[in-house]
Amino acid sequence: MVNSQSELRSEPAPLPGQGLRPADGAAAEQATIGPRDLGRVNWRGLWTLYLREVKRFLNVFTQTIMAPMVTSLLFLAIFTLALGRGNLKFGEVPYAVFLAPGLIMMQIIQNAFANTSSSLLISKVQGNIVDVLMPPLSHFELALGFAGGGVTRGLTVGLAAGVAMAIFVPIGIHQPLAIVWYALNASVMLALLGMIGGIWAEKFDHIAAVTNFVIVPFSFLSGTFYSIERLPEGWLLVAHLNPFFYLIDGFRYGFLGHHDGNLLIGSLVVAGINAALCLLVVRMLARGYKLKP
Repeated sequence: MVNSQSELRSEPAPLPGQGLRPADGAAAEQATIGPRDLGRVNWRGLWTLYLREVKRFLNVFTQTIMAPMVTSLLFLAIFTLALGRGNLKFGEVPYAVFLAPGLIMMQIIQNAFANTSSSLLISKVQGNIVDVLMPPLSHFELALGFAGGGVTRGLTVGLAAGVAMAIFVPIGIHQPLAIVWYALNASVMLALLGMIGGIWAEKFDHIAAVTNFVIVPFSFLSGTFYSIERLPEGWLLVAHLNPFFYLIDGFRYGFLGHHDGNLLIGSLVVAGINAALCLLVVRMLARGYKLKP
């Protein structure tokens, strides 16, 4: 009598790729491949986060781009009509031409801050901030992705405002590198400040307070509408302590060749502040400050 166990013949295991159903083949291939090596930088994740931030403000471009452009034109019209009709000049530069670069920089500053601060705060309020923190992105990559969106919005609004004002004001270009340098550094600085504000804030009133009591006053009192050379000595020192002054002064130099401060010192101050803000943002993300329970 044949042993019953000998009748249970075990079939040999199929070779790789043979005798497997498609689903099994996909599973086996996935098991063979293993986790994807992202390398030193998760470029795909970083690009995805950046696109998310850019598409977020482009979806409402009438609010995020067109509205600031119209605001700049209104400022230009009001101040030109109020002060420029008396042939007011700064050196040999008409007031309207002097005013235009300051208005462009003001829009870059305010919109770069608004993009990152609102994005982080909305994610916190809606409870989907975990969707950003969970993907395999380093803290520096998170900071870079969010800041990149703020920089893009700031530069886009600045370009739109500049093109619109160029229709009414003859804006020349004296030093293109200075324009690019200060526009880029301004948008980076305010995007990082926006991230700090968005991480710190717990409700929209907090961000509104920072905007109304810090960002707007600092931008208005930094030489946007006037030359600080006309300020009293005490206020002149205060103006030099305002980092926004160096942004507007260097940016205006790129268009007019006119500057009120030391350009070298201004460049070093701006670069140093951006480096410090970047380290602070990465540190806040690493600690999960007001982001993780």
